[in-house]
Amino acid sequence: MAGWYRQGGQAMTRRELREHCFKMLFCADFYPAGETGQQFVKYFEAPEEDEAGEAGENVTLHAVEDISVEDMNYLVKKAEAVTARIPELDQKIDSVAEGWKTKRMGKVDLTILRLALYEMLYDDEIPERVAINEAVELAKRFGQNESPSFVNGVLAKLV
Repeated sequence: MAGWYRQGGQAMTRRELREHCFKMLFCADFYPAGETGQQFVKYFEAPEEDEAGEAGENVTLHAVEDISVEDMNYLVKKAEAVTARIPELDQKIDSVAEGWKTKRMGKVDLTILRLALYEMLYDDEIPERVAINEAVELAKRFGQNESPSFVNGVLAKLV
């Protein structure tokens, strides 16, 4: 399938692509709507970023040097598709998130929910259970302690 391979021939996993898409959507949420497309492109110009992991190991937070042009195009297209549906996605999230409207949610959790719900509704290649599982994994990596259960609970109500 076009868009799933790096220039060097190594397969870029769906998880890697999803994580990059999440980061792009998260960053774009801090800019005016008219700048979203520019921010998606600038994402690929950002320098590599590392931090120390729990065991003191070096963990790469952001690296884009190995992303092929095809993957970049795929990511921009998917991020734009999610962004275009934010009002609809937020309405659906609001309808099931008791006591937590999207305006009050943390940006990480909200971005994960939007991406997962988009995949559940509009990406026929991703089964709902996979979209939910991957959203929970993103919440574990980027969210707060209660983020995985919150994300899982909201998405389970949307199924």
